[in-house]
Amino acid sequence: MIHSHAYGGSMRIRTRIRIRIRTTTLTLLMVGSLLASAGCAKEDDTDDITDSAAKAKPRAIKAVPGCGKGSWTDPSDLAEDRAPARCDKGSPAPHPLRKERSLTIATGTLSAEYVAPLQMAVEKGEFKKEGLNVHLKVLPTPDALPLLAKGDIDAQWAAPEAAVMNGITSGFTIKWAAGNFSPAPKSKSGLWVKLKKGESAGHVPMDGRTLGTMIGKGSVISYPMGKALKKHGGGLDKIQFQQLGSADVLTALQNGGTDSAWLLDPVWRKVDGDKQYAFLGGQPQGEPLGGLLFGPNLLDEDPDAGVALLRAYIRTVNTYFAGDYKANKGFVTELAKLLKTDETVLKSTPSLRMDWEIRSGTTDRLQEAYEAAGVAKGDKVPEEKAVDRRLYEEAVGHKP
Repeated sequence: MIHSHAYGGSMRIRTRIRIRIRTTTLTLLMVGSLLASAGCAKEDDTDDITDSAAKAKPRAIKAVPGCGKGSWTDPSDLAEDRAPARCDKGSPAPHPLRKERSLTIATGTLSAEYVAPLQMAVEKGEFKKEGLNVHLKVLPTPDALPLLAKGDIDAQWAAPEAAVMNGITSGFTIKWAAGNFSPAPKSKSGLWVKLKKGESAGHVPMDGRTLGTMIGKGSVISYPMGKALKKHGGGLDKIQFQQLGSADVLTALQNGGTDSAWLLDPVWRKVDGDKQYAFLGGQPQGEPLGGLLFGPNLLDEDPDAGVALLRAYIRTVNTYFAGDYKANKGFVTELAKLLKTDETVLKSTPSLRMDWEIRSGTTDRLQEAYEAAGVAKGDKVPEEKAVDRRLYEEAVGHKP
């Protein structure tokens, strides 16, 4: 009896052990399957929004066909005759994202010539080739800036103005990620003055004069404006600004309502050649002062989309705006229609030198101008906190 009972108990124990082994094995298999599925899902989503670990790792930069030595220039080169970086026509080739992204880019206008590469990239489907559905939204910089910082929009076609630098100082994650243009050598867009009796264009005393502009002291134009004024004994702190509407600036200069004015393309053509007026200087040649500003979405959360956006933009410049694009009459007609502007007016000024690169020290020089104009707040923002060249370097395959 004892033996029989012991044997039956032993059988029950062994049965329970076998059940536990089978249950444990099944559980482990299920867990392993779930982990494998998670691993596969993670691998499939490597092109989607990056995680915190991925953010910390440096992004791999590979050589890009069609973008050789000329696709990058030394940022410290400030020569006025510097040839802007260029890849071959149609380069860098599209590298479509696995999953389409919808991006919103804010811009102050859709009719200005310097916005043309964005407009053309949409028109020609260059963004679409990258798997990007890009929306251009007209918003003034003050309105767009907090939206960019919060991630409600993805990029801004603007400039590192005083408001941007002050925003970075206050903690906004915003960086200048690509340049836009510099003026052609023959351009006279900039500071014009109406000469007084006995004055010559060589030296015009600017101390104490009035300056009519639709651009405030906090604009990037303060930098070249300050340079031009200093050459003639003036300065941003030694003149009186008159805020005027775009249609009133030229009229005020002509009728004596203001002593000087910052005249944009193609308005300066109205006074060019008239001995009553002198051109004192404009935006530095070879040094872009604006372009694409990225917020946290493209800088940190989804840099793949940021590179794709820049790749499409750079390809558009190389394909349609590489040189004197206004020499092509058919293209000028197409461009005028796209920008909704008069073709004759568009042809009256030289082609802009489109340039996606950012020069060293530009944000330092801009902040010096903001400080002189009295619109800077807080400590100076170091360049590494305001500028990020890594994404456009990746787009053209340049290893720093």
